[in-house]
Amino acid sequence: MYLCIMRKKGNQLIIIDTEILGGTPVFAGTRVPVKFFFDYIEAGETIDEFILNFPTVKKNQAMQLLETARKLIIQQVPDENFA
Repeated sequence: MYLCIMRKKGNQLIIIDTEILGGTPVFAGTRVPVKFFFDYIEAGETIDEFILNFPTVKKNQAMQLLETARKLIIQQVPDENFA
């Protein structure tokens, strides 16, 4: 089974494919789980540090993931929840 989670301007961003790490969501074109990126950010590491350790992920992929997550959160959470 193959599923493309997000597309940005026709490019795949996240892939879920049972043939790749048993269906773990990964950055498209890599075997790097998306969870690793969020683990790095949560630990206070920079995007550049993540890219240095996982060079198959392009910086624009990481930035697109953050932008997409930001948009999803803003669309789902009404402003009055932050008053």
